Amino acid sequence: MNQIKQLHAHCLKTGLDETKDLLQRLLRVPDLVYARKLFDHHSSSPCIFLYNKLIQAYSVHDQPHESISLFNLLSHDGLRPNHHTFNFVFAASASISSVRTLRMLHSQFLRSGFESDSFCCTALITGYAKVGALSCARRVFDEMPNRDVPVWNAMITVYKSQGDMKAAMELFDSMPCKNVISWTSVISGFSQNGNYSKALTMFLCMEKDKSVKPNHITVTSVLPACANLGALEIGRRLERYARENGFFDNIYVSNATLEMYSKCGMIDVAKQIFDELGKQRNLCSWNSMISSLATHGKHDQALELYAQMLREGGRPDAVTFVGLLLACVHGGMVAKGKELFKSMEEVHKIFPKLEHYGCMIDLLGRVGKLQEACDLIRTMPMKPDAVVWGTLLGACSFHGNVEIAEIASEALFKLEPSNPGNCVIMSNIYAANEKWDGVLRMRKMMKKETMTKAAGYSYLVEVGVEVHNFTVQDKSHPRSYEIYQVLDEITRRIKPDKSNFDSKTMTESSLLN
Repeated sequence: MNQIKQLHAHCLKTGLDETKDLLQRLLRVPDLVYARKLFDHHSSSPCIFLYNKLIQAYSVHDQPHESISLFNLLSHDGLRPNHHTFNFVFAASASISSVRTLRMLHSQFLRSGFESDSFCCTALITGYAKVGALSCARRVFDEMPNRDVPVWNAMITVYKSQGDMKAAMELFDSMPCKNVISWTSVISGFSQNGNYSKALTMFLCMEKDKSVKPNHITVTSVLPACANLGALEIGRRLERYARENGFFDNIYVSNATLEMYSKCGMIDVAKQIFDELGKQRNLCSWNSMISSLATHGKHDQALELYAQMLREGGRPDAVTFVGLLLACVHGGMVAKGKELFKSMEEVHKIFPKLEHYGCMIDLLGRVGKLQEACDLIRTMPMKPDAVVWGTLLGACSFHGNVEIAEIASEALFKLEPSNPGNCVIMSNIYAANEKWDGVLRMRKMMKKETMTKAAGYSYLVEVGVEVHNFTVQDKSHPRSYEIYQVLDEITRRIKPDKSNFDSKTMTESSLLN
């Protein structure tokens, strides 16, 4: 900064005009106040380059109103904005969430004759999307005479961000040419919206398109789909691909791989990746590993890892404590769970959320402290949801407590009037306690509300580009005959041989006699 000031002083003494160089240096620091004073001091000889640089800087450094204000001064200095100006000012306008301002800029943009500029139109589409004006974004797209791939990708991203994957896929299928960003946009869209089977199907289709190669963002988008579908072999293939192409140095790829192995039950492999990360680990790495150990019954290791994290200077967040409380739930460690729950607010200034209370209800419920769990629900600072009451109902079912189960079920019937599972659990609790009038009441309620329990299903990942789901005794798959043949063979192999069983029984009988 001292060098910049010395250069500025030298220019003032000698009369040299180094405004462009000085302004760029100041914006790299950045010192926007000094840069603006320098800009205003040289306003007698303005140029569009200096305006653009300062407009961009204000936009990048979260001062969008200054960008708009500076843009409005252009005409006073007898200058006309160019395509770079509109790129920067569209981004600034989107940051202040003003549809009115963006429409005004759009109007000036059309009058300036840049409506065919692809970069500007992409920025305008993105800007309209950020302020929630989806129809305006689509109108810009539809009115473009020539659309290049980035414009198509921008519009697909708009629909993806809104969760409208049907519209996104319609555009994707209409694209004359697709690149890796096009494929990655739809894959990440399906993955982020929980449609993991479709995300994986799209990735398998992408692999067949030899004109594109997955990048690190593609890999990061597909791995959660593998994790949630249990597609371990595809996940392993992605890990190999990531390592071969140098993507594994990217912490997002490494963390997604760690999560994939954890959810696929390969906890030891996940721990190897965690250890491999070393000092590259971020909070997401720690949280993922702690949660993975907790859910796989390694509760002591999860707590030890948390202690290591604190020793290394790591600071926990709300997600960390969900994993820690899960460890206490699976380990039945009530005292430790209460200690950690208390430390959230007192030590780490983290206010417990609904999921933390849910973990505490689960912890207390599993060890039979049902009244304490019920009291905790009543003192929660937020309204309990169906998950919290459902956790308590499940604990009542395990311990056979009718009284508290009725309290939980009444709340659930109001929150989830069409969920038959709650009636089924409550009916079973009544039956276990021989309260047949309660069983009859639950059955009548189900008939009255015409509740039907949805069939559970699993995913079948095929070699190729299709992912199928199947239900119990499902024969809708075109190769169901072959599937059942394999299933029958598996069943035959895991059943004990009857002749060996009989001979073993006879031997044991003779020994007893």
